[in-house]
Amino acid sequence: MAKQGKRIRKAAEAFEGKENLAVAEAVKLVKANATAKFDETVEVSVNLGVDPRHADQMVRGVVSLPNGTGKTVRVAVFARGAKADEAKAAGADIVGAEDLMETIQGGTIEFDRCVATPDMMPIVGRLGKILGPRNLMPNPKVGTVTMDVAQAVKNAKGGEVQFRVEKAGIVHGGVGKASFDEGKLVENVRAFVQAVNRAKPTGAKGTYLKKISLSSTMGPGVSVDVSSAVAE
Repeated sequence: MAKQGKRIRKAAEAFEGKENLAVAEAVKLVKANATAKFDETVEVSVNLGVDPRHADQMVRGVVSLPNGTGKTVRVAVFARGAKADEAKAAGADIVGAEDLMETIQGGTIEFDRCVATPDMMPIVGRLGKILGPRNLMPNPKVGTVTMDVAQAVKNAKGGEVQFRVEKAGIVHGGVGKASFDEGKLVENVRAFVQAVNRAKPTGAKGTYLKKISLSSTMGPGVSVDVSSAVAE
C-alpha cells in the first residue's frame, strides 16, 4: 500500500497547478503519469450544459475512434437463422434468441455491446431493466438495432464508442490506452469531443460544452481547453 500511496502522491504533484491545458499537453501529462502495473485506459469526461431529465436535452450518440480503443470488445447478438450465421461469421462472441435472454435474466452478462435485429426487439425489450442501466440496450439511434448485424459487430470491435449523458450532465468514454502514441490519443480525444458536440440537443441552452477533463484509470484528472478539443 505504501508504494501505491507514493505513486499517487507523485502523480498529484505532477498535476498540481496545471489546468485548462491544450489537448496535446493534457495527453502528454496523463500518459507520463499512467504508471500502474497494467496498460491504463485514457478517459475523457465532458460536462455539458444540459438537464437530461428533459427529453429535448438528452445527449446520446456513437463515434468511431480513428485509432481504436485498444480494448477487446465482447459482442452479443440477438438474431435467428441467416442473421445469426452472419453475426457469428463477423466475430460475434455470443449469438442467440430466447436462450440468450434467459442467460441474461439469470444474471450472466459476458459482453460489452449488444446488437439485435429489429424482429428480436420484443424479446430484448423484456431485458430493459437489466440492460438499460448498464447502457447495453440495443438502440437504432446508435446502430445496434439493425439488419446489418455483421457491420454492427465489426464497428463494435473496431473502435466504435457509444456515449450517453448521465444524470449529472456528464458524458464520458475511454479513448485509448496509455501505451498509445500521443498523436493517436490526441486524435481520439478530439474525435470523441467533436461527436459529443455534434450531438447537441435542440433543448440545450447557454454554454453546451462547459468543461472537459482527461485522466487515466488510476491517475488524477486534468482540465482541457475546450476550444483545443473541438478544433478540426
